[in-house]
Amino acid sequence: MVDLAAAWSEFAPYLVPVVIVVLTIVIAWLVQLILGRLMRQSTPQMAGSARRLGVVVVALIGGTLALQAVGVNPTVLLLVIGLLGVTIIVALREPLSNYGAKYFSDIYTPFKVGDTILVQGVSGKVIEINAMTTVLLSDSDQLISVPNVAMIRDVVINTSPQAWKELSVPVSIGSAVDLPAFESALLKSLGKLRARLDPRFPPVLTTKSRTPQATDLILTLMLRHPEDRDALTLEVNKRLAELLERMRGLRH
Repeated sequence: MVDLAAAWSEFAPYLVPVVIVVLTIVIAWLVQLILGRLMRQSTPQMAGSARRLGVVVVALIGGTLALQAVGVNPTVLLLVIGLLGVTIIVALREPLSNYGAKYFSDIYTPFKVGDTILVQGVSGKVIEINAMTTVLLSDSDQLISVPNVAMIRDVVINTSPQAWKELSVPVSIGSAVDLPAFESALLKSLGKLRARLDPRFPPVLTTKSRTPQATDLILTLMLRHPEDRDALTLEVNKRLAELLERMRGLRH
């Protein structure tokens, strides 16, 4: 007959570490879910990166606590992880800078594919904006690759006619939202802002990319007054958030 007391004495030292591991898995899942909801207005790439980072942080904390619970000093492990992280960051500093700058430039830099810009002493028409560089086509038909980090670090001049009028707002909607209904409701809501928009150019909603989980859109507006850019951006984002929340509510 199995000696329960002896079996318990063998298992007891590992009970706390097992509980910690289980709780770590649960908390990591909750963190991933919460970050996904908090960043649902962001691009899927940014939201996915944030969720993965949250899981890694929770896993490191949980692993450290589990090692302490079994009597293992985690100092060496933390040191190795820290040195490895620093090495990776140093090695990937330039790619990471350009990769991160890509998403900031999507929101804060007033140019798009098709515009003519001047940056770092070179000028050309923007023909591609990828994860690492912005590709320009010069007047002499030369391809110019400019690191994305330059777009938020240096002065960028958009020389396209009336570029100041254009306001581009990125929009990300989940697969649960009906796209035609969303577009119709959005354009109707923006009709209330017509006094602040150039009447010659109606708002345009275009699809940037689409996945089974989400659709990335670009809302393009033409301003009536350039000084109204910041206030109108805040108002449009507010209306977008309210509309998405209302349409998600209708699905439940």
